Amino acid sequence: MKSEDTPFEGGPMDGRVLPVLLGITGHPPKTYRIPVPAPDGGPPTVLVYRRVPRGRSGRTGLTRGWKYLHDPAGGAGGRPRWPWSKPAPGPDATPEGKPDDTDG
Repeated sequence: MKSEDTPFEGGPMDGRVLPVLLGITGHPPKTYRIPVPAPDGGPPTVLVYRRVPRGRSGRTGLTRGWKYLHDPAGGAGGRPRWPWSKPAPGPDATPEGKPDDTDG
């Protein structure tokens, strides 16, 4: 399998460069999850990093490479988005089928 040295920015991995396996398309995965074991034997903490373009070439606008930025919220974001699927509701959205209770 082919790998690429990819830099990490932010969080505990700031400044480190790790070899990341590339997929079929030649790109690293969109999210990179690093499980960190808890010192007391509890459930591990998972660090989430999101792939972003490292830079763009001036003339063609192509991506020069990729880097990972720390995502402290660690949102799900890993499910496929099909054209026939409904978008995920926002955090302040009203549950479907129930009117807003603004009258009291």
